[in-house]
Formats: sequence, structure tokens, C-alpha cells
Amino acid sequence: MNYKINGIEYPVEIIRKNNKNTYIRIKNDKIEISTNGWTTKKQILNILKQNEKSIQKMIVKCQQKKEKQTKFFYLGKSYDIIIIPTDSVEIIGCTIYTESEGQLKKWYQQQIKKIIEEQYQICYQRFEEDIPFYRLRFRQMKTRWGVCNRKSKTITLNTELLHYTIDAIDYVIIHEISHLVYFNHSEYFWKLVSKYCPNYKQLRKELKE
Repeated sequence: MNYKINGIEYPVEIIRKNNKNTYIRIKNDKIEISTNGWTTKKQILNILKQNEKSIQKMIVKCQQKKEKQTKFFYLGKSYDIIIIPTDSVEIIGCTIYTESEGQLKKWYQQQIKKIIEEQYQICYQRFEEDIPFYRLRFRQMKTRWGVCNRKSKTITLNTELLHYTIDAIDYVIIHEISHLVYFNHSEYFWKLVSKYCPNYKQLRKELKE
């Protein structure tokens, strides 16, 4: 079964489960429909038609995610990687020149520490509130951009942050520093975040894309 959206046909996989509701998701360039055994193909076509705009958004989001996985992003920009004999990593225009993937990975780790620590100092100095200075740690995380730990007095930031813009990095830092004042996500916490990062909602959206 196929379904056409904007002139493009997408294969539709129907998964029969003991569901009360019908669920739609995009996986591997196809539309997955999870539904019960009594839903007819005609009903599924009607569901697809009724949810076409939402499906279009899901398709675009999946395409963007796939693009990010195939390209190298650094500070919000995508770069082509060229492997050539070179003593150091060099950025020229939209291209990064490196001797090897290992050299690029090492350079990236150095940039994480250098750039994010600089931004942490800048953001911390902006706060008018009397707050302690926590040490920074870095690690790759799947579901969180930052973690504030009062017990160890550390803020841990996701190494993937360097793929995003400086503004997005600053938002995450400001978010974690704000937890040193309000260790929750209350209205007062978000007001404090907004004080130092007025466009935080847009930046949160950028980080979710």
C-alpha cells in the first residue's frame, strides 16, 4: 500500500496490534500505521488524509534528522569533510580539511572544552544573582543537554552542543546556571532564564530539531 503526499509516493506499513487507538510515525522513509485488527484499509486512508499536514511535518523532521547524521555540523553550520595530508584541522569556507577522522575527533574534543568553557565564563558573569561557581564536565548524552548536580557542585554539558549555534549553547548554560537559584522548572525559574536569554523558547525549538 502506498500513499501520495505532494506528488511523492510513500510506502505504508500497517502493523496490527491490540491497540485502542491508531498511531502514525515515519520510519525508514515509510509511513508506519499501528492499529487494531478491525481497522479497514479505507479507514486507514481516511486517517492518512485527515492527518496529512502532520505527516508532512514528520517527514520533514525525519529528513532534517537524516541530513544532520550525514553531515558534520559545527557551531550551527554544516561542513564537508576533506581528508588530505595536513598538520592541523583547517576550516575554509564550508569545508573542513583534516588528515584523518581521528585528527578531526581530537580537534572537536579540544574545541568543546575551549569554546564551551569560554561561553560558561561569559554567561556566569552576566548573572546578577549571588550564585556559586560550579565546575564544568563534558560527556555525550542521549536525552539531556545539561545536568546540574548540587552534591558534586558540577554542571555537565552534552558534547553534542558544539554542533549548534553559540546562542543555543548559551541557552543551555544559562538554563543550568539558573538551576543554582531555582532547582526546579517553576514559573520563577523560567522567568530567570528569560531574563538572561529572552529568546530561549526559539532556542529550545532549535535544539529539538
